[in-house]
Amino acid sequence: MHEMSENLVERLIEEFLTARATRKPSPHTLAAYRRDLRSVATLAGEASTPPLPLDRLMIADLSPRLLRAAFARFAAPRAAASVHRAWSSWNAFFTFLVAEAVVAGNPMPAVGRPRAPLPQPKPLRGDDTPEELLASVAREDGRQRDPWPERDVAVLALALCAGLRLSELLALRVSSVTGRAGERRVEVAGKGGRPRVVPVEPELDRVVVSYLDSRARRFGSRSVRPDAPLLVDRRGEPLRRGGLQYLVDSCFRRAGIGDRVPSGARLHALRHTFATRLAEDGASAAEIMRLLGHASLASSQTYIEVTAGQQRAAVRSNRTHRVLSGLVGAPPAG
Repeated sequence: MHEMSENLVERLIEEFLTARATRKPSPHTLAAYRRDLRSVATLAGEASTPPLPLDRLMIADLSPRLLRAAFARFAAPRAAASVHRAWSSWNAFFTFLVAEAVVAGNPMPAVGRPRAPLPQPKPLRGDDTPEELLASVAREDGRQRDPWPERDVAVLALALCAGLRLSELLALRVSSVTGRAGERRVEVAGKGGRPRVVPVEPELDRVVVSYLDSRARRFGSRSVRPDAPLLVDRRGEPLRRGGLQYLVDSCFRRAGIGDRVPSGARLHALRHTFATRLAEDGASAAEIMRLLGHASLASSQTYIEVTAGQQRAAVRSNRTHRVLSGLVGAPPAG
C-alpha cells in the first residue's frame, strides 16, 4: 500500500515541484506548473475507464492514449500558447520521473504539441512617448517625499536605450558599466545564463554617471564601490523586483502616459520600445537578437515584421488610395 501511494500522480506532482523549487523559479512559475499538471491529470482521471478522481490516479494509469484524450479536452477552450505551456510542464514532469526511475520512459512525444505563437511586441504607444516620459521624470516632483530624478531617469534610460529586462537590471553591479569614455558598454547577465554586451552611447553614459554621483552624495563614496548593486532604493538598499516595478509604474503615472502603456507590459514596454526603434531604423534581425539577448532569431524577427506592418498601414491610410480605387476598376483576371 505504501509503494502504491508513492506512485500517486498527485504525490509525484508535489515531489516534482519541490525539486523545481531548488532552481528558484518565481512563485508565479511554480503556480503555473501546479495548475497545468493538476488540470490535465484531473481530465485524464475523468477519461479513464472507470473514471478515477485525482487522489486515486496512479502514474501507471497515464498511457499515451489517455494523455492524448486529456490534452484534447484541455485544449478545446484554451489558446495554443496555454496548451503549449501545459505540454512543456508535463514534458518536464515526465523527464523528472524518468530521472528518478519512477517510470521507464517519457510518453509526451506521443502527445500532440501545438506550436506556440511568438509573443507580439508591446512598445509604448505614441512616437514621442519615450521622450515625454524621460523629460517628465527628469524634473523634480514636489509631491514626492524624497525625489531622486537621477536614479529614476537612469532606470528608464537603461531599459529604453539598452533594452534590459527587469531581471537583468536587478543583476547589474556598478562595475557592469565598463570601458573608457566614448567606448562604454554594459555587461549583462542575460536570460538562461547567456551573457551579452550592449554598447553605451555618451548620452546614456552621462545619465549613469549623474546617477552614481547623486548616489555618492546621498550615501557616501563607499555606496558606489564596483561590487555594489547598480540600482538601489531611497535607503541605499538593492532594488528588488517589486520595488523596481513600482518605480516604473510611478514614472508612468507622473508622466501621465498610463494610457499609452500596453496592458501587462510595464517595464517590458520600454525594452520593446528599444527593439522596435532598432527595427524602424533598419537594424537586422541578427543585430536585434544580439542586442536583446534573444535565444532565437524568430523572436527578433517579430519586431521587423511588426514595423513593416505599421509602415504598410501608414501608407494604406493615405486618402489618395480611395481616389485611385474610383479611377481604376478591378484588376483584370490572370
